[in-house]
Amino acid sequence: MKIFIRFNNRNITDISNLFGWMKKGKIYIGTGLLLSLLIPQHLAVGQTGNLALKVVVNSNQDGEIQADQGLTLREAIALVNGSLKPEQLSDAEKAQIQVLPNGNSRIEFNLPPQQTTIALKALLPPLYAAGLIIDGTTQPGYDAKTSPTSEISIPKPVVSITSEPNAEVFRGLTVLADNITIRGLSLYGFTVNHKVTESTPPADIFIAHTYIPPHTIAVKPPAIDYPDNFPNRPPENVVIENNWLGITPDEQMPVTPSAFGVAVFNAVSTTIRRNRISYHDGSGIITGIQAPGMQVLDNILVANGLAGIPDAIRLEGKIDKSAIRANLICGNDGSGIFLFKPEGATNITENQIKSNGRRFRRAAVYLMGNDHQVRNNQITYQAGAGVVVTSYPQSDRNLIQDNLFSALEGLSIDLIAQHNTGVQDYQNGDGPNPQRNSPNRRKDTANAGINTPQFLSPEFLSTNKTTVGVDGIAEPNAQIDIYRVSGYAGYGVLDQPVATTKADGKGRFSLNLENFTEGERISAIATHPQYGTSEPAYPALLRSLNQTRGRGDAVRGEKLDSPQCLTPPVAQIPPETPPETPPEIPPPPIRLSIPNNVHFALDKDNISPDSAKVLDRIAQVLTENPSIIVELQGHTDIRASDAYNLDLAARRAKSVRNYLIRRGIAPERMTIRSFGERQLRTAGTTRLDHARNRRVELIYQDIRGIEVIVQEEDLQLE
Repeated sequence: MKIFIRFNNRNITDISNLFGWMKKGKIYIGTGLLLSLLIPQHLAVGQTGNLALKVVVNSNQDGEIQADQGLTLREAIALVNGSLKPEQLSDAEKAQIQVLPNGNSRIEFNLPPQQTTIALKALLPPLYAAGLIIDGTTQPGYDAKTSPTSEISIPKPVVSITSEPNAEVFRGLTVLADNITIRGLSLYGFTVNHKVTESTPPADIFIAHTYIPPHTIAVKPPAIDYPDNFPNRPPENVVIENNWLGITPDEQMPVTPSAFGVAVFNAVSTTIRRNRISYHDGSGIITGIQAPGMQVLDNILVANGLAGIPDAIRLEGKIDKSAIRANLICGNDGSGIFLFKPEGATNITENQIKSNGRRFRRAAVYLMGNDHQVRNNQITYQAGAGVVVTSYPQSDRNLIQDNLFSALEGLSIDLIAQHNTGVQDYQNGDGPNPQRNSPNRRKDTANAGINTPQFLSPEFLSTNKTTVGVDGIAEPNAQIDIYRVSGYAGYGVLDQPVATTKADGKGRFSLNLENFTEGERISAIATHPQYGTSEPAYPALLRSLNQTRGRGDAVRGEKLDSPQCLTPPVAQIPPETPPETPPEIPPPPIRLSIPNNVHFALDKDNISPDSAKVLDRIAQVLTENPSIIVELQGHTDIRASDAYNLDLAARRAKSVRNYLIRRGIAPERMTIRSFGERQLRTAGTTRLDHARNRRVELIYQDIRGIEVIVQEEDLQLE
């Protein structure tokens, strides 16, 4: 069988094996009927030319393409793809189409002011027109000069694309061509309810090569003989910018969250910049087969991973020469950045990674693979370690330098040893490694088991109160970075780098620290280009000869700051009333009457009407007191297995958290912990005892020391 088709003005021949790419059981079938599954109809029948069009969408309706008074987004995409001809439309619709003398096609918007939400009834056609720009910033009312966030300026979109409430539309926009740009839109509500295996991810924006069926199973063609110029390569240079993904234009969590934000399933040199990505059941950004050269720049990723994959950014597949830079990654359910068996290396630099691990206690940055660089990031308030490097598969030469850490529940840097095989060991760190006593440790432990620096004394003394000498041993010829440490318990946290030196060929290092603060603690990390960066040294104390021994300067303690992710621009914040008491005098404790338990029916994790009333009261108090943070501890009664109860308790805590999010409580203020049946409130077995144990307990903390009064309001007897 010989077939000739015209694709993008090129003759493609010798594709008889194309039809063997679809597989049924173990037999590759070869019927020409499959051509329509693999190739867009307008390309298969022979497109004769590609005119550049400017198409203005002036109707928010969706449905079948037809000649009427308004031009829809579905019709606009069909026009620029070439599958719809202008002569098939009405005169009113033709007025919204302009042939451009040069350049690329554009889709712009001029929707009526009160009709700026496009609710899709079915999946939109994929974007096949190379160089296409879909520009939501053209909609009247879009203000490029204002932003509701001060951290990174991302203007509020006007045009929204979502799914109709009764329709299951699992993708917003599907990109299959080079140099496509999508900007200035809000996309949310794209997911699936049915469960499939080996499926392409539901997402607000999905980027992939051409030959994937439009709905579920991902087809990756076998390595068979087909022409090198056959157009089945991944799209290049796609740009996703200034969009709000997963979040409504009024900054709310949608009724139906999207599954993922941007799914870079198979693409090269994708740029994802200045997007606000929130409220996804899974990751805000996820990669698949390959995403080499991907640039993730200046985005806000808040409150992702609410029900599925919990990490804000998850990289898999080929990711070489990718970069994650200058993003705010905050309040997500797992890691801020999670690399899972990647091929190639990425640079992670200048990000603010804070208040993550809300549902799963994971490292802020989780690395698999070799030659990654993690530099100049601020990593704070993580319900887990700072940076974890796994040892399986073997992961070496990962450089972790010049980062600022604070308020972690683990080491700042944790290198995993293979013999520690628990899930938490790998995802959240296995604790300090012993000094390497065997060459086999090079293969057993991440970063080739590079030795942690050791100070030669637990404290270093100064005679002049301005300079103190420090010495120790480390990996021979490694760079040694000295850090101030916050926190007095154990290893503390690498708070701020203060000096750098180098170990000699025998591993000895020494240096003088200037202008030290008496009582502060220091730690050190070693970095060797052949191995990577070490775990932090156990801290040493700095003091002068005449200082009384003590735990040091209280300023460097574990003082809590606000974990808040986002703030409005300064000009929008009303001036604060000057405090009546001097700033140095702490305010008196404030007593609040607030419930600390929400109860559940037998074997249920949904919020009952009675519990909703309790949560409404809690939401009101949390709104009035923005300095309060809360841990949501899920519990069950003693019936069912331990594993079942741990899962049920976690689901209950998640339900409480999501309810409070919908009531306006920022996700970074809440963490989740599951105890199952392990911490019963009462030990009895009566219906009342079981009801008291089926609960989510709220543990409040306030940086001003607010006292919480407990009350019980919603017991649910079975």
